[in-house]
Amino acid sequence: MAAYKPVVVQACPKLGERITQDTLYWRGYKTPVQIKEFGAVNKIDFSPVPPYNYAVTASSRIHIYGRYSQEPIKTFSRFRDAAYCATYRDDGRLLAAGSEDGSICLFDVSGKAPLRQFEGHTKPVHLVGFLSDKYRIFSGSDDYSSKLWDIPSATEIISYSEHTDYVRCGCASKVNADVFITGSYDHTVKLFDARTKSSVMTIEHGHPVESVLLFPSGGLLVSAGGRYVKVWDVLKGGQLLVSLKNHHKTVTCLCLNSSGQRLLSGSLDRHVKIYSTTSYKVVHSFNYATSILSLALSPEDETIVVGMTNGVLNVKHRKPEEKNENSQKKRQPAYRTYVKGRSYMPKQEDFCVSKPVKRVLRKYDKLLRSFQSSKALDAVLEPPIMLHTPEVTVAVMQELHRRGTLRSALAGRDEKQVNLLLTFVARRVIEPRFTPVLVIVADMITDIYQPVVGQSAIVDKQFLKLQQAIGKEIDYQEELLEVLGMMDTLFATFTKKRESCLEENKSNGVTEIIETNRNY
Repeated sequence: MAAYKPVVVQACPKLGERITQDTLYWRGYKTPVQIKEFGAVNKIDFSPVPPYNYAVTASSRIHIYGRYSQEPIKTFSRFRDAAYCATYRDDGRLLAAGSEDGSICLFDVSGKAPLRQFEGHTKPVHLVGFLSDKYRIFSGSDDYSSKLWDIPSATEIISYSEHTDYVRCGCASKVNADVFITGSYDHTVKLFDARTKSSVMTIEHGHPVESVLLFPSGGLLVSAGGRYVKVWDVLKGGQLLVSLKNHHKTVTCLCLNSSGQRLLSGSLDRHVKIYSTTSYKVVHSFNYATSILSLALSPEDETIVVGMTNGVLNVKHRKPEEKNENSQKKRQPAYRTYVKGRSYMPKQEDFCVSKPVKRVLRKYDKLLRSFQSSKALDAVLEPPIMLHTPEVTVAVMQELHRRGTLRSALAGRDEKQVNLLLTFVARRVIEPRFTPVLVIVADMITDIYQPVVGQSAIVDKQFLKLQQAIGKEIDYQEELLEVLGMMDTLFATFTKKRESCLEENKSNGVTEIIETNRNY
């Protein structure tokens, strides 16, 4: 008896992903570490000084994590209700945070109790930050106001009430110690100067503003709200430079890398997009399990931390670069060692020993070998195979049709199995590589289960979907044939014109030759 030959699965070429330097760089991060927090992570902030610990604000607590620690090395929990926006000062010694009750707490990183408590807001404070002079704090609240505070005296310096909705985000200029920016749900971004009593610039974003970011030079401002990330030129009075719409849901957070050449944005669509700040094109993307609320990149770009709505903290560390400069490389065998004996031809007196190759058959091959057609079809209708390798499912159907057992394998199925079959056929019948086989399968299914049409609403719905898919494909083919007919007509017209032009040139050449001969 001849040995069983496994089913030949048709290999189709796949479109390769374009590998760039950015792709290689951002893939150089290790498998993420997952840390579970007590609530949604609304803010992540890295300390600007080594060892670059980071503060995570979630629920009513602020956890301080070391770069490689999976447990908090310090916790601030002196909040009566939810805490928001814990932010480090530039020297990494102080930490400021807002709260649900409208107060602002200032902590010493080495202590536990608040050093200062600022009272003045009447509603939750979602925005807290330090000005670059290190002695003043700015804040934004749901009471529509923005305030400036003096740290040594714990008093309010000035209050601005120009926004008409919640103030949820902001940042301070690193160039000018008096300038800070706030973003609000009233769709505006306002630039304030502590030396004036009102805002000096207003930018209309067009959507509720979730995050703002100022470039280190202070000349460019980035705002995020809705599905848009917009870049503005502050030095030109807030002129819009570029509007990016690469997310499918609301953009919630922004971040810059240490060099300022890459801009990162996180969104509720579970993606982090990385843009080049020269072309503003997406150079890489990360995909996460749930919606993203906060994002931070360490000062040396060594760690990416992402906070999500389900309270999970996702931490990725960069793989250390291997340094083999000092280590001596082991000497590799010469090329002739590998090709030695390849061209040797056995002589007549030689005895050739061939090593038997053990074949491992797939589950569907084993069932086909034992002539269990129906079970073989069931094996390739499992969701992982249908979704990721549909060519295997189609190859088994083709083999059953070749054997003449496809009809018997399709018959005798219950409602759930028929629904699965029709779903697969309706989805894949329009793909040219599967169409010849799946048209036969669809024809057989229709013929077998026609008497029971109308008895199951689920099966009837799948038959309608199959009909719609085939109808749309026929319409597309008819339109393509019309386009091909138009193109053939155009090409034929161009060909006739070209032939007539060539004939004219030839005739002109002949008459010219005759005229020159007459002159002679």
